[in-house]
Amino acid sequence: LVTTHTHLLLAPRALPQQHNITSSTRIAPYTSEHTANIMKDDLSIGFVGCGMMASALMDGLIDKKVVKEPSRIITSDVYQPALDRAAGKGIATTTDNAKLCADAKDAIILAVKPNIIPEVCPIIGGAVDSQGALIISIAAGVTLQTLESLLAGSRVVRVMPNTPCLVGEAASAYAMSSACTEDDKTIVEAIFGAVGLCVQVKEELLNPVTGLSGSGPAYVYQFIEALADGGVRS
Repeated sequence: LVTTHTHLLLAPRALPQQHNITSSTRIAPYTSEHTANIMKDDLSIGFVGCGMMASALMDGLIDKKVVKEPSRIITSDVYQPALDRAAGKGIATTTDNAKLCADAKDAIILAVKPNIIPEVCPIIGGAVDSQGALIISIAAGVTLQTLESLLAGSRVVRVMPNTPCLVGEAASAYAMSSACTEDDKTIVEAIFGAVGLCVQVKEELLNPVTGLSGSGPAYVYQFIEALADGGVRS
């Protein structure tokens, strides 16, 4: 049911009629040619959080040349070994989210656990206004309404990537707040198109996306591991 790209989720025919992806749906391939066509010149991107998902996204941005050089990415974290690994790739690092907001001119990605979102948003909201960087959250279950209440005046996007992002084969779905622009859509598709497929959906579909494509690959991996264990035992 769930493939690496979760094609069954992304194909409109796979959804019940009442949940069809809208006609405006755009699926962004992860080819460097496509990324080059839609990206802004000299993107500057910040990552609040430097865990596995953030690291995979940063690697994709560098590999697909969405950023001109690794130093155009800045990441913050409280875990120094994670920052050291990022610094080893040429990525700028900091423990100060206010500095990150000052340096990241185009997009700031909230790559922290959902319970940390209320903690980091006040600093970011105080540093970014409606004309500033686009705020993108990959925190599962945190709604656009919640993000807008915590980041008053900011343009926010909610994205649900999945673990195949780690090998450049993600299937990411996103929903944008009403304040977002076509340029914001371009930035989202450039970032997440660098690590797989990227599709815009209505926000009401993001919870099903979380359950199917977000969590589904983990069940498949468990199934594959069980097959391997069975083979060893036999």
